[in-house]
Parts: sequence; structure tokens; C-alpha cells
Amino acid sequence: MATSFKIDLRRGMVVTGKWKQGRYRIEKLLGEGANGKVYLVQRDRNWFALKVGSDAVDLQSEINVLQSIAKQKKQGQETFLFDVDDLYGPDGKEYPFYIMRYVLGTTLADYLKQQGAEWFPLVGLNLLGKLAKLHHAGWVFGDLKVENVLVADYGHVELVDYGGVTAVGKGIRQFTEIYDRGYWNGGSRSADAKYDLFSFGVLCIQLHEPKRLHGLTTELLPQNRSVEELMQVAESSQGLRPIAGWLRKAFGGEFHDAGDASAAWRLLMHRSDTHRTSGIPGWLKGLVAVSAVLLGTSVYWLVRNML
Repeated sequence: MATSFKIDLRRGMVVTGKWKQGRYRIEKLLGEGANGKVYLVQRDRNWFALKVGSDAVDLQSEINVLQSIAKQKKQGQETFLFDVDDLYGPDGKEYPFYIMRYVLGTTLADYLKQQGAEWFPLVGLNLLGKLAKLHHAGWVFGDLKVENVLVADYGHVELVDYGGVTAVGKGIRQFTEIYDRGYWNGGSRSADAKYDLFSFGVLCIQLHEPKRLHGLTTELLPQNRSVEELMQVAESSQGLRPIAGWLRKAFGGEFHDAGDASAAWRLLMHRSDTHRTSGIPGWLKGLVAVSAVLLGTSVYWLVRNML
């Protein structure tokens, strides 16, 4: 996405918070959007992500989301938001920023390419768990897409770029067309949990059938885009056919929220595990496909995201 935000923090530069005096060494640019830039930074040998924005009010809305999530966390869970302050840029202007935990991971697509598609069920479950926490706190992620999901070791998932997060009942603040419910004439752009689940369904198709999904966006007229077009892809895909029923419910808004959808996803995993000799594709067998050591660690992350 193009941006008019011009601040440029170079590698090796140390920025200091105006009020709290936190010092962060810039390592590299991680990404940028319409409302700011995200940098990988280091402090006391720990890695963080620093998001600097051009508009204090706009950035504050993201901070409010992260603070709301922090209030929901249980004892012993890691803190996501570490610092909020202002900094002076190289141009001498003052900019708001916040510091969040950085996940040393890869994009969702790259992770599955490197580790194997058999990890998809666990990663998908963990992603639904992240969405469930947001929904429980009264927020919708909004701009859910492959690029906004990072995956670390053993399928641990983090959502990144909270610029699209919207309070339930409001109009979605930021979205990407191909993942948007309105784009497929599948519903409004009002923020509800079902909006995220629709995007999650498109994300599943994007991961397994990217060329066919792209074909739909270029071949169909806007008035002809529909859930049925998406379902035709899912039902004819070897990788997606086992979850086609789940996808139809997600696209049809039949799940109450991500917690409800997560329970159905876990049941699907359990059934595929129980009947793993019945010819179901390997990716749906999930944890069965990995070694015993990786299985133990994966279950740890699974339980962690269910708590």
C-alpha cells in the first residue's frame, strides 16, 4: 500500500522516547502502510517492533486495542504492548510510537512452504485462537490476510499490523479487497466477528489455491462475485475439500465468533486424527504427521492458545 508518511529511520540509529526515555536501536524496516511504519528494534539485547505513526489520534486507536487485549490476558501470559511514547525524527518533528513484542517468525505462506502443509491445521487453530481473544475483548481484526500473520516455531502465531482493528459495530477501518466480505457480495463492512471469519476462509483458499483465487478476481465482474464462486474452488480442491463444510459455515456467517469456529476446527482435527487411515489428505492429519518431539511442543502451543 502506498504511503505519504515520510519519516525514515536508518539502521544503527538510536531513538529515545521523549517522556519515558526508552532507547531503541533501529535494525531494519519491517513494513509500512498508510498510517505509519514498523521497524525491528533492539533494547537490552531484546528484540521488539516499533510502530511510528504520523497521526497521534489514529495511532492511539491501535494502542487502545492493544491495551484492551492486555487487560484480558491471564497471569503468566506474555505482554504484547511494552511502551508508548513520542520520538523526534531526523526532520526534527515529533512522532508518536509504540513498542510491541516481536515474533521471530515468517509469513504464513512461507512457513507452510518451509515446514510442510501438514502444519496448516495447527496454525489455523492457533490463528482462530488469536481472533477469539480479540472478539472476546470487543474488537474485530479487520485486515486479516496472509501478510498480517507471522508464524514462529511449532506453529505459534502472532497477528501483526493492528491498523485495521475496529470496535464491534463500527465500519471496518482498513481492509484488503480480496479478503473483504463486501468484495464478494457476502455481507456488509460492519465490524463483527463473522467478518474476520469470512476473511479467514478466503485466507485458506489463498494458501491452497492462489492462482484460482486470483483468476476469480480478474475474470468476474463485481456483480458476479459471490460466496458460491469461492466454494466452487474449495470443493474442487484436494487440499480444501476436507474443510469445505467448515468454509461454507464461515462464509455464510453461521459461526457466532472465532471461539465457536475454533471449536468446530478442533473437532475436525480430532475426527481426521481418529480416522487417519481413511485416505484423508496428509495436511489434515496435522499433529500426527510430525515427530514425537515436535508433537509435544505443538500441543503446548495448542493448549496455550485455548486458555
